[in-house]
Amino acid sequence: MAISPGSDAAFSSQNSTLSESPRTKKFPLTEEEIFYMNCRAAYLSVFKSSLENIISKDQLYLALQHAGRNPSQKTVNKYWTPQTAKLNFDDFCIILRKEKPASKAELLKSFKQLDVNEDGFILHTDLYKLLTKRGEKMTLEEVNAIINLADVNADGKFDYIKFCKLYMTTNEQCLKTTLEKLEVDSKLRRQQFGSYIEGFPERDPSPRPKPSPRIVRKTDQETFSNKGDTRSPLLATTRKFKTSVSFTITMGANSNRNSKLTEPNSIKEWQCVQSKGCFFLEEDGEIISHQYRMQIAQRSMVYLTIKPLNLSQVEGKPSPWLSVDTALYILKENENPTNLQLMCFTELRNREVFGWTGELGPGIYWLIPFTTGCRLRKEIQPITEEAQLVYRDETGELFLTKEFRSTLSDIFEVIDLDGNGLLSLEEYNFFELRTSGEKCDEDAWAVCRENFDTKKNELTRQGFMDLNLMEANDREGDPRDLWVTLLSMGYNKALELTEACPFVIDVYADKCKPRIKAVHMEPCSGQLEKAVCKSVLSKGDAKVMDGNENVIVHTHKCDTWITSVIENKDY
Repeated sequence: MAISPGSDAAFSSQNSTLSESPRTKKFPLTEEEIFYMNCRAAYLSVFKSSLENIISKDQLYLALQHAGRNPSQKTVNKYWTPQTAKLNFDDFCIILRKEKPASKAELLKSFKQLDVNEDGFILHTDLYKLLTKRGEKMTLEEVNAIINLADVNADGKFDYIKFCKLYMTTNEQCLKTTLEKLEVDSKLRRQQFGSYIEGFPERDPSPRPKPSPRIVRKTDQETFSNKGDTRSPLLATTRKFKTSVSFTITMGANSNRNSKLTEPNSIKEWQCVQSKGCFFLEEDGEIISHQYRMQIAQRSMVYLTIKPLNLSQVEGKPSPWLSVDTALYILKENENPTNLQLMCFTELRNREVFGWTGELGPGIYWLIPFTTGCRLRKEIQPITEEAQLVYRDETGELFLTKEFRSTLSDIFEVIDLDGNGLLSLEEYNFFELRTSGEKCDEDAWAVCRENFDTKKNELTRQGFMDLNLMEANDREGDPRDLWVTLLSMGYNKALELTEACPFVIDVYADKCKPRIKAVHMEPCSGQLEKAVCKSVLSKGDAKVMDGNENVIVHTHKCDTWITSVIENKDY
């Protein structure tokens, strides 16, 4: 079927759907009517009503994308100038007449220019170089959004043929859904769209829209509401993906939310570093955790994961805290250490593991663990029977009970951050700060090494056990100080870990060995709050609060949690 400049190739597959309605059987739709129907479908994919105006460049970009267009930034700037305050539906129709819809052939042609091997794939390393240094340059975050699409990435390669097919299919399905809704929703069918009204077949079939004034006062802007029920995951929010020839297509961050975390196939050849840590629940409900600095010596592909640490030794009975949600925010340290730049966070998931894959340049990064606290809360029911920690044998000698030794072994596993089976002074001091609020200095550590089992100047597991036994002997078997330690580490009186969640972080890099070091144990800091807010603002959906256009609620949904940020423009 031939497509004229006034029609939309991206919607041509919908003609059969429209012709099935009773009205179109009697009065077949003209080409002009089909064009307007397509315009309406695209507009209603973004707005609730034709009376809502486009009030930002991002909204224009999103609406054009829903209409099957993939404009470059240069094209968008042509229609949204610094003087533009809003565009209406008529303006939108005029733009669609001028801008041709994207076709699969055009997408493939653009990608083939980057396919050096002509095998349908582009190496991730080449993709990063091309997209961040040529044409309309992308940020690392935007490129990583593409790399993290599980359906079109494997073995370090981007399958652009699959991507083009997925993009066109998702685009058409989104529009088909909206067109079908128009057919069944009589209120929407009767709604006036600009200067074009769908009424009876006797009307003039080819009305021309009247353009609206482009320049209006900012105070006249109408509020914008996202229409989420007809938008597919792939198109719900856009991510710009620009090729070296400045051909622009868009991707949705939601596709990442629905993607499963997968390891790179060549990960066994990558260099790895691991560190453990723990979330601790404070008396006031605040959660604190270890925080880390990571050094990347040279630009590398990085695979990073965080998951709860399983301490259970019983097969088939995992630790109960494995259900606690975990996340890791990666922030880059710039010249000003107090102004960290959010790079990414671990939103891909495979069971209890959350991860992220992408490229990081050389530099210092902060890794800030996060949990919502939904599954890490204060106990409601008190423990009535207290576990026994120590006992005396027939000779009166003091010993640790089997249950207490098992608990101490688990604690050793948690505070042994580098997992080498030994406690360094730095590792032990995290434990001391948590349980007593004080640090062990070099002199005290020297005494510890003289009296307890050590290896390479680090405390062994047995040495840690003996240290706690000495503390019990110092108190003549009184376990009260031991209970202070246990409660500080998140255990209850039944020796159950209920108010803490240990975790483990793994970092892989293909070009260099990452270095990671725990530097703080702090509550949710201002930097983390800023990072969470930035991630929600960049990836979430925005909705103006009813009755107050200056209050905007940004919401980001993951498999495990929903985060909302309220933006008040009055302040």
